[in-house]
Amino acid sequence: MLARMAQGRPHDRIAVRLDDVSPAAIAMVIAAEDASFCANGGVDWDALRSVMAAAGDSGPARGASTLTMQTVKNLFLWPGRSVVRKALEIPMALALGALWPKRRVLEVYLNVAEWGEGTFGIEAAARRYFGKSARELDPREGALLAMALPNPRARNPAHPTSAERRRATSILARAAAAPAALKCL
Repeated sequence: MLARMAQGRPHDRIAVRLDDVSPAAIAMVIAAEDASFCANGGVDWDALRSVMAAAGDSGPARGASTLTMQTVKNLFLWPGRSVVRKALEIPMALALGALWPKRRVLEVYLNVAEWGEGTFGIEAAARRYFGKSARELDPREGALLAMALPNPRARNPAHPTSAERRRATSILARAAAAPAALKCL
């Protein structure tokens, strides 16, 4: 967001309280981005070890970032993958996880995550893609928004490809299978 502002490029961001976001949408984001959110202290060590063990010569094929780690990156660090950024991100996520309650981490994440070119935060995304507030999102819309998070500039929740629809359906199933995902909030 700051980079866009410094460059004079437009951005849309509408901050909302966590209580003003549909619980279904919250559950979809947790299911898609960090299923162990309620149990981890900011870093999912098992996922991190798994990714590092599977990493090839060109580096990891996927990330192991928790919602806390993504919040740290979005607030304090730079985008892109690098060992230096990850080395900074991990201790910062542990500190943030110790200092902030889960509700605060999630609320900040949902308000700073990018959901498309120049669209930041779940409220701006809900309005852009579905013409409604984040409070009104249904589970399917929440899953479509969550599906876009790994690559928000290439994925459009309002016009998903068939592969993206399948990913959203998978997110819906994971959220249904883990009803305790919101227990820490």
